[in-house]
Amino acid sequence: MWVDTYPYVRLHQPHGLFTAGNIKWTLGQDRSYLATKDEVLDHFDHCLDLIKQRVRVEELFGWALESDGETDGMVRITCKSSDGRLLTVQAKQLIKAYGLRIAANDPLEISSPDVRSVSPDNCDMRGDEMRASDAPVWIIGGGKTAMDTAHTLVTEYAGREVNLVAGSGTYFNSRDRLFPAGARRWWGGTPVSGLAQGVAGRFDGTNETDIGDWFRACYCTWLTPTTGNYLFGNLSESENTTIAAGLNDVIMDHLVDVVDRNGSTELMFRSGSTKAVRPGSWIVNCTGYVLREDHPYEPYASVDGAVLSIQPRSATMHLTSLMGYFLPHLLFLGEIGNVPLYELDLQDLRKKSKTVLPYAMVSLVQHNLSLIADSVPTKVFLDCGLDLDRWYPLPRRMVSTARFMLTHRREREHHRHTLDTVRERFDIRCGPLTNAVPRL
Repeated sequence: MWVDTYPYVRLHQPHGLFTAGNIKWTLGQDRSYLATKDEVLDHFDHCLDLIKQRVRVEELFGWALESDGETDGMVRITCKSSDGRLLTVQAKQLIKAYGLRIAANDPLEISSPDVRSVSPDNCDMRGDEMRASDAPVWIIGGGKTAMDTAHTLVTEYAGREVNLVAGSGTYFNSRDRLFPAGARRWWGGTPVSGLAQGVAGRFDGTNETDIGDWFRACYCTWLTPTTGNYLFGNLSESENTTIAAGLNDVIMDHLVDVVDRNGSTELMFRSGSTKAVRPGSWIVNCTGYVLREDHPYEPYASVDGAVLSIQPRSATMHLTSLMGYFLPHLLFLGEIGNVPLYELDLQDLRKKSKTVLPYAMVSLVQHNLSLIADSVPTKVFLDCGLDLDRWYPLPRRMVSTARFMLTHRREREHHRHTLDTVRERFDIRCGPLTNAVPRL
């Protein structure tokens, strides 16, 4: 994703909390710094260099997995190169680190030839073409990509007309409340683990509206008058204020097309309303990336427990980065088939209820972390560089850890009941793996 995404993207969270395993950054920036795309890619190079010092790494870029199968305690893996060559590998274990399989966005297909339809992934908002134009910009979408794009435009081009078509609207974690700066880390903000416990403890599988209202009011920030979507994005109060001050118009509707009729160019919306725009305007596709494409179901662990698949059709955490950290520990410890983790089909649930999705994901991670805590050495948790509680000083982290260790077993049944309720309510795959489910 980081190779193909838009060039002005920055991390959502402080850079030190985004890594592989527990590898430390060498950037030399303030701990609250939000790393750029190039800096993230440089850190990945650094991570790979360190990993190569510990294990043998063979890089097969340009090859794709064709098939895999388990026989006599081994996994047979067949790969195919871009020029058609085949490669067969025999291994004891296989990890398919698919992640979210995020693909770059194309420009929106629109009817009018009198506007310029682009995507942030193929048109840098800071580039020469955009800089040479004074035409209005219409950002389509209300999520984090839209906020990044709006912030870039209003700060790069003071006074330029920038508009937002925000769909149902989105609310974001307030970065100021989750990651307070300076000395406030000692007493301000809310550690993410405590926030997750609070959300999962309140959510029962049916009360997503009440949970959303409470959570949004206590921990979030938003730009739009209505906020129908939330998916763990972070936004600071200052970013929000800057964007709001720089936007010319905010339309709460979904774009269907841009057409020329009766001598004017008009945006057409799902509601049936229209909006005349200046010819030559820019239409920027910021409609999002996560869980948009359909992929076949595959369980997170194979029947024989030698193949691990990290992807959202059989999710065990809310983030694939955390799945990529904890599940291999269970695999290498020989516990992947013994711990009854719940899987949740995020792709299917997103189609059926975007409102329930984030709160079901929080319940999922609380349930499964409880089981993992009983199955791996404590050092696994202590070494997790992705733990967002690391933002806070050690005494505060110790309080959060102690609370989790004292309560997670008795809260586990509540989380299980919540997930079961979501499964029955939406008829989705949500529960422990069974050997009766074939690997496709």
